[in-house]
Amino acid sequence: MADLRELYQSVILDHNRSPRNFRDITGSSRWAEGNNPLCGDRLRVSVSLAGDVIEDVAFRGSGCAISKASASLMTEAVKGKTVAEASTMFDRFHEMVTGRLAPEDAKPALGKLALFAGVSEFPVRVKCASLCWHALKAALEADQEVVSTE
Repeated sequence: MADLRELYQSVILDHNRSPRNFRDITGSSRWAEGNNPLCGDRLRVSVSLAGDVIEDVAFRGSGCAISKASASLMTEAVKGKTVAEASTMFDRFHEMVTGRLAPEDAKPALGKLALFAGVSEFPVRVKCASLCWHALKAALEADQEVVSTE
């Protein structure tokens, strides 16, 4: 268990310091903003679709280490997936961070994102980890709105 926590901390710190896909997408097909008033996390997720496939996805904003790392890993995980596959990943991720899905059951669908399973022990942090996912879902549904974790 200690090894898993060390890996979790290492991955979170790495993706917080050097977030992947931390940029704007010029001419993105869809976008949505996310706001977590409790923690102060604010981000914008941009998506470019090629038909039903997520061709590119990126985020911009500021937030705590968990929020930025989750967004970074999410963008890596959903790039190249269909909208339906990304939606399934959203469901699995949300079930996992809220404690309704065991990490070992989440790993086949989520890969590295299964490291966020420990967030379920800290309910306030669930909002930090899931904010980018809610913004992605809104963007894929073409809502182009501000989603909030409150």
